[in-house]
Amino acid sequence: MRAGLRAKDIADDPQENNVMKRFHVHVAVNDLHRSIDFYSTLFGGEPTVQQPDYAKWMLDNPRVNFAISQRAGEPGVNHLGLQVESGEELVAMRDQLQRADAALLEERAARCCYATSDKYWITDPQGVAWETFRSLSSIPVYGEERQTADTCCVPEASAKSEVACCSGAC
Repeated sequence: MRAGLRAKDIADDPQENNVMKRFHVHVAVNDLHRSIDFYSTLFGGEPTVQQPDYAKWMLDNPRVNFAISQRAGEPGVNHLGLQVESGEELVAMRDQLQRADAALLEERAARCCYATSDKYWITDPQGVAWETFRSLSSIPVYGEERQTADTCCVPEASAKSEVACCSGAC
């Protein structure tokens, strides 16, 4: 709770009502096995999802969905995001996202990162893609077959950024 707020004031404070469920970070890596060893030691546990080209940790302290893959081209931060738990939360986030970036991209039933998800994408002023999503189910493949080695889960070129993607079929 922010300093100066009493518990009864929280319901009247829009910032307190829009607490994010889980922060999401996706990092492209050169050596998946070495990175899994590193992050498993750093986080004190094994990935919750591990595939030949991808790994994900669903951390509770701090609440982070941290994913790595070898499918995103250049190593480094691929995209950031916010994971919500319900369809209602995702719809509620849409207004905030549109206020931040009018070039909002909506994806329904996107197949990416071994999951099917509903998503909204925006791009920050630096060109970093931000994904707000709700996972619907797990799938046995990274994404659609048209996925290439140098693209991963970020939207096609938006008004602010030229970012490679699978356009909803990651």
